[in-house]
Amino acid sequence: MAVEITATGSYVPEKTLTNDDLSRIVDTSDEWILSHTGIESRHIARADEAASDLACQAAMNALKAVNPEHPDYAAESIELIVVATASPDYVGFPSVACIVQDRIGAQNAAAFDITAGCSGFVYALDTAVCMMAAGGRKRALVIGTEVLSRLTDWTDRNTCILFGDGAGAVVLELTQGEAQGVQCSGVIRSILGADGTGADKLIVRRGGTRAPFISGETVGKPPYIEMDGHAVYLFAVNAVTRTIQRLLERDGISIENVKRIIPHQANKRIIEAAAKRLGISTDIFFLNMEKYANTSAASVPIALDELARSGGLEKGDIIITLGFGAGLTYGGNLIVW
Repeated sequence: MAVEITATGSYVPEKTLTNDDLSRIVDTSDEWILSHTGIESRHIARADEAASDLACQAAMNALKAVNPEHPDYAAESIELIVVATASPDYVGFPSVACIVQDRIGAQNAAAFDITAGCSGFVYALDTAVCMMAAGGRKRALVIGTEVLSRLTDWTDRNTCILFGDGAGAVVLELTQGEAQGVQCSGVIRSILGADGTGADKLIVRRGGTRAPFISGETVGKPPYIEMDGHAVYLFAVNAVTRTIQRLLERDGISIENVKRIIPHQANKRIIEAAAKRLGISTDIFFLNMEKYANTSAASVPIALDELARSGGLEKGDIIITLGFGAGLTYGGNLIVW
């Protein structure tokens, strides 16, 4: 048996915020942002859009690829929904996954969220694959969705230039294929890791049980992302390099056999530094951060959907998906398309 990705979907809000737009909000410029990050613009959710709204759109776009005429029938066949998000509709509960389950009509699905920062989709994909392989579930939805604009301090030029909103989804199916060895099909292997010593390097400090809001307190700003950019950069370069090496070594694969690497879309400089350490060309990495910026758990599935729908993948292609981010967490999936 194998667990294969059989459909992809994504959704981003209509509104875009360009680097020039940002230069009118904080002291920065299009040239500086582009040269330091590779980002040109990002999508921003409407005031009435939450993470579940974006997730539902992405999920339905994926389900339409399964059954263009009746995506609602495809939804009824979903037995598991795993949503990765760091910006859920509500603190704690209900989960975004349960909201999605109801709204798309997936009444036969178990549903839950996971939080692993920008590694969220990679973690969620492995979680769903393991549950399907162990429990025999035949079809699942894995979604990454973020509305990071609600957690962004728009007066902090070091962070506000980085983030955007969006969602991506994949449909997983349990098939009769073999999942042992790269000559087979589906999600072959995942490597997941964490370094909790860096938990405070990328953090939303206020609003949880560690630092709750107090009755009568005057709050000048809502909870927002705080980041030690240098520390996160060093961690990310090491994580990308180590994860690719481990995935290739575990199955004896040469990088020449890998069609594409789809990394978390955080910063072009991270990818360039990792490629240099590995001695490979950056051309193997699929990057679209210039249009979407860092959408955290949504960035890998958005990129995967764009690559798949553009005809950039063929049956049998070996690809690697990579995540790295808050926690600190990292991980990768080795996939035969």
